[in-house]
Amino acid sequence: MTVAIAAQLRSVARAAALTALAAALWCCTLVAIAAAPATAQTADPPNRAAVVLDGRALFYVSSSGRFTARERANDASRTLQRMTYSSDAAEVEVVTRNDLPVITVNGSHLLSVTPADTPAGRSLEEQADLWSEDIQESLQRAQAERSRTALTRALVQALLAMAIAAALSFGLGWIWHRWLLPAAREAAREASETPDDNRSLVTKEIATRIILNVLRGIVWLFAIAYISNLFPQTRLVSRLAIRHLVGSLISDLFPLGDKSYSVLDLTILLALFVGVFLLARLIRRLLRLRVLSIAGLSRPAQETIAAIANYAFLFIGSVVVLQLWGLDIGSLTVFAGVLGAGIGLGLQGIAKEFISGLVLIFERPIAIGDFVEVEDLKGIVERIGIRSTEIITIDRISVILPNSRFLDQNVTNWSHHNPISRLRVPLGIAYGSNMTAVRTALLEVAEEHTSVLSIPNPEVLFMGFGNSSLDLVLLVWIAEPQRQFQIKSDLYFRIDMLFRERDIEVPFPQHDLHLRSGTLPVDVVQPISNPLA
Repeated sequence: MTVAIAAQLRSVARAAALTALAAALWCCTLVAIAAAPATAQTADPPNRAAVVLDGRALFYVSSSGRFTARERANDASRTLQRMTYSSDAAEVEVVTRNDLPVITVNGSHLLSVTPADTPAGRSLEEQADLWSEDIQESLQRAQAERSRTALTRALVQALLAMAIAAALSFGLGWIWHRWLLPAAREAAREASETPDDNRSLVTKEIATRIILNVLRGIVWLFAIAYISNLFPQTRLVSRLAIRHLVGSLISDLFPLGDKSYSVLDLTILLALFVGVFLLARLIRRLLRLRVLSIAGLSRPAQETIAAIANYAFLFIGSVVVLQLWGLDIGSLTVFAGVLGAGIGLGLQGIAKEFISGLVLIFERPIAIGDFVEVEDLKGIVERIGIRSTEIITIDRISVILPNSRFLDQNVTNWSHHNPISRLRVPLGIAYGSNMTAVRTALLEVAEEHTSVLSIPNPEVLFMGFGNSSLDLVLLVWIAEPQRQFQIKSDLYFRIDMLFRERDIEVPFPQHDLHLRSGTLPVDVVQPISNPLA
């Protein structure tokens, strides 16, 4: 019943999250549509420039004579911007000068219409009339937006937009903390079996929190764009900022081979690489959990095959991405040389660990799940990465070791090829004890323990005469070397109990002190009877 309720709550949480996400995207879409005039057409067509009034592009002009398109557009834009501060109605007219139609505002020259400004099939006069109508409407609207009534209305709309953005941001956070995070933690507790599951939960929490912050940032970004579109002054500043931002993103800054690439191109390439990396991780996880586990392979074999598939997909995916992106692989020889120099100068350690990781994956001296000992560290191999290996010690502590440690030093692997190993249980008994009874008791202890193998048979060896005891060792075979300390402790407990029942004495170190009898060669001095005489 509890499981059913939890499942129902998770479904409700997912539905609520999807609803909230849809509402946030819908609101952002509305704001984007409202803010579109401020951000549209920020990138001018080739060899043309936009005449702008209050951040709105009215039309595009071309080069004429010694004046470039940008110079003509900037001159006309400054003239129109000055007209907006006048309280008088602007009068836009079209006059003819030097056989060209000229647009004037309040008798002042604004712009000459040239054949380069006119599309095919339209006369110069028709183009001038269309532009003059656009200018007249834009000036009237600009003057109206500067009235007190319009500014008050824009201020109210800005406050309302900020309130909506704050409500959406708070609502997204409330849904996250109230529904999504508890549901994710509950699902992780039910499915958690290994430390990997706990790390996966932490990773998912961090990823979803990043998504939450990104959604909040998008909401506030669109709110700012909408508010900047309400006021003429901020609309102009917003357009200039967007123009410079877009220009810096799309400008070719990084030459590579016979091509040059912009910041936007490199950002897209980085996003594609991130997508390849995430897809490779997903394929590795699906291959290990859905395919290899069903095939009945051991965990080390599953991890090895999944790792090889992961790195193969990363390599192939990276090559495909570079080809689709339009980069010639041959042009990477420069980067290969730089990388080689970097490895020779400062990346020797990273390159060494990388190569060591490949050796561990393909040669497999250790594998996932093996019980190993490196120096004085004992534990189970939990993960073998391309740079480091993670070991879970007997105390359940994660220790990260460089891969080269497993190749440069002696490593004891109890699980390599065959996990069956022999366990030594040394002990001593008092002099005069019945050795046959002791041997029988020790073999009974070994046979009673469920983790001790019957084949090979347990053995009891007499190691010699000690200072205060007869030294013996019980040899048993186990199939779980990672439990050797627990098994050894169980055997000692049972040996102590059985020895007490059968009156077998376990000695402790002792020393006897012998004193010889006889006369001590000591002369006794007679005391002085009268010291003052």
